[in-house]
Order: sequence, then structure tokens, then C-alpha cells
Amino acid sequence: MTSNTKQGEHAVPHPEVPGRPCSVAAALQLVGERWALLAIREIFYGNQRFDRIVRNTGAPRDRLAARLRALEEVGVIERRAYSDRPPRFEYHLTEAGRDLAPVMRALLAWGDRWAVDAPPVAFRHRGGPGSEHRAEHDLVPTSTCRTCGEEIGSGGLTIDVRAPGWDRAGPVEGS
Repeated sequence: MTSNTKQGEHAVPHPEVPGRPCSVAAALQLVGERWALLAIREIFYGNQRFDRIVRNTGAPRDRLAARLRALEEVGVIERRAYSDRPPRFEYHLTEAGRDLAPVMRALLAWGDRWAVDAPPVAFRHRGGPGSEHRAEHDLVPTSTCRTCGEEIGSGGLTIDVRAPGWDRAGPVEGS
């Protein structure tokens, strides 16, 4: 594994994955397990103590403890003491963990559309400081291109494979 270190943050390892060099595969290697993603969801929701995370995910305590340790090892979360006697910790997202917010929103939107009859959770939004928009409403997230400002749709995307020895169909013969 190699790592990506940002100033003030823990190193996030870059796992070696079989098959096509792929950021999706590398990300899933780090955070792509059910209990890991549900623990991250709970920490996003502000539930930072182990007992609440266990209760709200339904995860077996031993399995959740292992996932939290793994997420801490790869720099997605960090433990912070809130009691010395007895020693107790809360879990907080690092910058790498907070950067999972769009992934979590995308999974929520997909699940609302395809996995449940009625959405059990809705995010609410209102304009921040300096915004003229103050009325709160359900969040309807979208993706836009930072370069041109247009909304991203699958029709406007192409794939530029940059991994040496690979193209869109797979490994290039003779490489």
C-alpha cells in the first residue's frame, strides 16, 4: 500500500487491488463493507459513541469494533477521548471521512429510488451566510461540473483511461 498524506491529516493508504487499476476498487477496499458504511452514516448523523453506533446500525458489537478500528487505521475516522475514568472515546470523521458525504448522499438517493417504498430520511437545506435563500426545503442534490457549471448527465461523459497498459475494454495486449 502507498499513501496519500494531506497537511494536518493522517495518511490514507492506497490499497493494491487485483484487476483493472481503479479508484472505485481502491475506495471499496477501504470503506466498502456494510458495517463500515453504516458506522460512517451514524457518525455523519452525529452519533459518535460506540453504543449509539451499535444500536443504530444493528451491527454485532465485535464486528463493529473491528470495522471502526479499520476505519481509524486508514484515516477515515479518529477516536477522541471524552472520559478518562473510565477511558471512553467518541468517533469523529477526518477530512477523508467528511469527503465521503457525496457518496453517502448518492447511496441515500439511490436507495430512496430503488430500495425502499418510502424514503425514511430526508436532508433539509437552506442558504448559508450571505445567501438570500433562507427558506428550508428538502435537499435535492445534483452534480455539476466545476469547469463549466453544467449539470452532469451520463450523455455528456466519456472515459479517458489513464492507467498504463489498459483501455476501456481491459488490458491492452502487448503492454
